[in-house]
Amino acid sequence: MEKLPKATQPKVKEALHDIWQAETREDAYKAFDHCIERFNPKYPGTMNCLAKNKASMLAFYDYPAENWQHIRTTNPIESVFATVRLRTAKKNCGSRITTLTMAFKLMETARKKWFRLRGYNLLADVINGVKFVNGIKQVKDQKQNAA
Repeated sequence: MEKLPKATQPKVKEALHDIWQAETREDAYKAFDHCIERFNPKYPGTMNCLAKNKASMLAFYDYPAENWQHIRTTNPIESVFATVRLRTAKKNCGSRITTLTMAFKLMETARKKWFRLRGYNLLADVINGVKFVNGIKQVKDQKQNAA
């Protein structure tokens, strides 16, 4: 987004939301192609950067739909460190050990308000290599297993 003029950023942001909020990978590809087609004439460098990262940007479709919200955002990481950053940004925090102790205690306190990962029971399937298509677990046909 920082590669775009401020006036254009809301339009591009809306197009990007259409991509990653799509229900299926196919819908996301359509929205992606529409975004590239719409903004490439004016901002080819930015759109090339976006196109280069297409596979990694849409990789979450290979995981359970319950986990998509967690994969799409970095907010859980940012919110933990925001609490610490607010209190350690001051110049005089004491010694290094005092600062580390304070950061540890702040994170420990923040942990009590964290939500459990949605779809945590599907993580074993992800680790074991079970295939998910558009967030839906693919079960092998038993007839294929018998053959």
